[in-house]
Amino acid sequence: MGVIRKERPSEGELASLGVKGWGTWECEASEFPWEYDDEETCYILEGRARVRTAAGEQVEFGAGDLVQFPRGLKCTWTVTERIRKHYKFG
Repeated sequence: MGVIRKERPSEGELASLGVKGWGTWECEASEFPWEYDDEETCYILEGRARVRTAAGEQVEFGAGDLVQFPRGLKCTWTVTERIRKHYKFG
């Protein structure tokens, strides 16, 4: 299972997930390797990024997107515009 990106989920969907109660993370433009020890779901508040998986899949996302990363995923993050997101693990 790869990265799942949902473009512009509705306010109802975001409310049912409890997104506003999740933690917040932000990062300046940069590139770094990452491995997910647990599934992560995040809602991008601002900015843009691209994730390239070890399998060669590439997913771009930005403000307004809901993104899910599976447990065990190894990837490289490329933050192209300072990013800020709400996130939750598990």
